Amino acid sequence: MTKTPDIAFFQRLAAVSAAASLPHFRAHGAVENKLTDGFDPVTAADRAVESALREVISEHYPDHGILGEEFDLKEGDGVHQWVLDPIDGTRAFISGLPVWGVLAGLNRNDRSIAGMMYQPFTDELFCADEDGSWYVRGDTEPLPLQTRTAKSLADATLFTTSPHLFEGAARDRFSKLEAAVKLFRYGCDCYAFAMLAAGHADIVVEPGLQPYDICGLISLIEKAGGVVTDWDGGRPEAGGNVVAAATAELHDKTLALLNPK
Repeated sequence: MTKTPDIAFFQRLAAVSAAASLPHFRAHGAVENKLTDGFDPVTAADRAVESALREVISEHYPDHGILGEEFDLKEGDGVHQWVLDPIDGTRAFISGLPVWGVLAGLNRNDRSIAGMMYQPFTDELFCADEDGSWYVRGDTEPLPLQTRTAKSLADATLFTTSPHLFEGAARDRFSKLEAAVKLFRYGCDCYAFAMLAAGHADIVVEPGLQPYDICGLISLIEKAGGVVTDWDGGRPEAGGNVVAAATAELHDKTLALLNPK
């Protein structure tokens, strides 16, 4: 069985991500729009980071498949697949806000077994290997991550990218959740999930995610003690509507508001 990537491997992915992304950050580079109706930005940094990640992964794990946001699927052994989002939070990136991140997750038989979120500007690495979830900043020693112990919505901090992403009944249900918590914050993309794993937030709710938006974060949350599923309580690797919570009790209460059935 393929060895699960360790902290040192994720540090290498982080290093090449920083080299590929930071020259473009706050550099007023060109922004392309993937859509003819709407706005889905992509920059040279997105492509440069994904290329760098693919090169390192293919060197170390030549038999693994790779699914990335910017380039074609690389077929693999049918068991192991890396899922990459080179710049999660491109809107934040082009706005100069350091809450974007580089996501890389490894699935085995379609289930997350390891992953990372790396923020190059602050040099913060949040990663999960077979031994647990970890935080590393610069050259410091890895610190274990642990979610908070909140069980009550009234004590919880809630993150989402934007309430405007919720539509119809989902918007009404999110509003009820928002009214039930102590504090809510917007606009952090993948950084919100990392803050949950690190014990700084309690709930993250997002609608309409792609696999590359969440796969790098699943093990990070679960191995820190949290729970992450879709809104039906199923596995989140395929994306869709996703909810993460610091505890199982808080997760159940959040799901009860988001999906009353």
